[in-house]
Amino acid sequence: MTKRDNVRVCVPRYMQIGKGSLNQLPEIIKTLEPIKSFLIVTDKQMVEFGYVKKLQDILSKAGLKSNIFDDTVPDPTDTVVLNGINFLEKFKNEAVIGFGGGSPIDTAKAIAAMAKHSKNIQDYKPPSTFDKQGLPIIAIPTTAGTGSEVTHHSVIIDSKNNEKISCRGEGFVPTCAIVDYDLTLSKPRRLTIDSAIDTLTHGIEAYISKKATLFSDRMALDTIRLVTQNIYAVDKDPKDLKAREGLMLAATLGGLAFSNASICLVHGMSRPLGSNFKVPHGLSNAMLLPTITEFSIDHAKSRYADCSRAGNFSLPNDDDDIACEKLVKGLYKMNKDFDVPSMKKFGIDEKNFEEKLKNMATDAEVSGAPNLNPRVPSVKEMIDLYGQAWRAF
Repeated sequence: MTKRDNVRVCVPRYMQIGKGSLNQLPEIIKTLEPIKSFLIVTDKQMVEFGYVKKLQDILSKAGLKSNIFDDTVPDPTDTVVLNGINFLEKFKNEAVIGFGGGSPIDTAKAIAAMAKHSKNIQDYKPPSTFDKQGLPIIAIPTTAGTGSEVTHHSVIIDSKNNEKISCRGEGFVPTCAIVDYDLTLSKPRRLTIDSAIDTLTHGIEAYISKKATLFSDRMALDTIRLVTQNIYAVDKDPKDLKAREGLMLAATLGGLAFSNASICLVHGMSRPLGSNFKVPHGLSNAMLLPTITEFSIDHAKSRYADCSRAGNFSLPNDDDDIACEKLVKGLYKMNKDFDVPSMKKFGIDEKNFEEKLKNMATDAEVSGAPNLNPRVPSVKEMIDLYGQAWRAF
């Protein structure tokens, strides 16, 4: 595999990482340009569970004003983004705080960019990149999964044609990321597991991507290692602080890894599955990861073997063939251990699924992500892969 000799790295200007980091937010804000008013972009659950009040209290004590936009949805749409911009303009907010999982943070990024520039989501569609400065963005994740707090991506659905657009560029990199694992302690099992497998996918895909570099490799392997070291412990004891911290760090490292090396076929096929059948992003990755790894593995054996060893799927002295075999078996076992539902058990109608296969495969191809996979599939092969994943478990 040919790796890039150099890379332009995109990372937040400030990162505060660790237990209780949320309380450091006012001190970080002081280092930014003068800002007194924030739009908190979140969801209704974060408001209901009291997290947003805690954030507002921290801001208020520091003499900072905030307003709440809590109409985000699991798969952000341009309509929601435009509603958020209207809300921001009404209250004359000067910066945006994305507070929640990947969807609120992606929504916040898009609001911050589009509030100052084009309000047509198609203008941000790849291969174009958005490197202009929008409003300052503060990203505060409450799930350990997407890594959106450190990436230069924001995935938004064009509501006119149901197309998932992966907006990208320096304009979507948060100014500041607050990574506080305390915020993940109350998350339900399904969300915790799916977020962790999403992180695992980020690590594996960043490492086997054709855009991988030495910089992204180190973070990718640590991402894989941290997920497999901690996912079972968190499932056994959701209050295990060390394991929660490990998964949160993995999510951030995974975000840095794939943001600078890109994602591949799993994500390329996952997004159409999510937009067509409302499968949560982490779960759709989990549904596809074992099948697509098996499809791709012979075209990058040494790289996948490294992933297998890093994740303790295989032994350090296993040769590449054995390590790859154990990786595929381990990924299928992980889905079984954590009750990842099949597409059928999730509730996808088989006839409807078959009718949309060609369009989903075509959408995946158009995204460009499959071209970075070690084995680049045709549309027909992606249709077959969707079918294999349907029957896999």
